[in-house]
Amino acid sequence: MAMTRKRMLIVDGFNVLRSGSRYKNISLNMPDYDHDWFNRAREMLINDVVHYSGKEWRATIVFDGGGNAESTGDAERVGGVKVVFSPAGSSADKVIEKLAFQGRENGYEVMVVTSDAQVQDTVFGLGVDRMSAEGFSIEVERYYDEVRLDETPKVSQKRTVAERIDSETLAKLKALRDGNGL
Repeated sequence: MAMTRKRMLIVDGFNVLRSGSRYKNISLNMPDYDHDWFNRAREMLINDVVHYSGKEWRATIVFDGGGNAESTGDAERVGGVKVVFSPAGSSADKVIEKLAFQGRENGYEVMVVTSDAQVQDTVFGLGVDRMSAEGFSIEVERYYDEVRLDETPKVSQKRTVAERIDSETLAKLKALRDGNGL
C-alpha cells in the first residue's frame, strides 16, 4: 500500500494580500477609503488557497485579528480550508508559528506562505519550508495556467499500422492484401 504524504499549508493572510502581486494589484486605481478591494482580494486569496491546496494539503489561512477585542480565534471552514482570525491580543504570527510547530510534531510536511522575515526565520528553525507571498502568487498563476491547459479539448490522432511500420514492410503487406504475392 502506498504511503500518502501528510502536508500542511499555512498562509499568512494579510501579509500575502499586501505583498503578493496577484492580490495587491486588485487595489490599483482604488481610493484609499474604499475597502471593497480588500474584501475582493481576501475572497480571491481564500478561493486560490482552496483550489491550490486541493486534496494534497491541509490548508489554513491566518489573518491578524489581535487588535479586535471581539476576535475569538475560532476557525471557519471554507471549501475545506480553515480560515482563522487570531484571537484578541494575539498576533497572526504567533498563531502561524504554533500551527507550524504542531504540524511538524504531528509528522506533517509544513509549508508557510509569508514574506515576513521574522516568521520565515522562526518556522525555518522548526524545520518548516517557506514560500514568499510573491512566490505563492506565481505558483497560483502557474496552477491556473495548468488547469486551463488541461481543459483544452484534445483531438486524438488516429495512428494506423501503416504509419508505424517501415515502407518496405508496408509494400509487402499491400501486395499480400491485393493478392499480388511477393
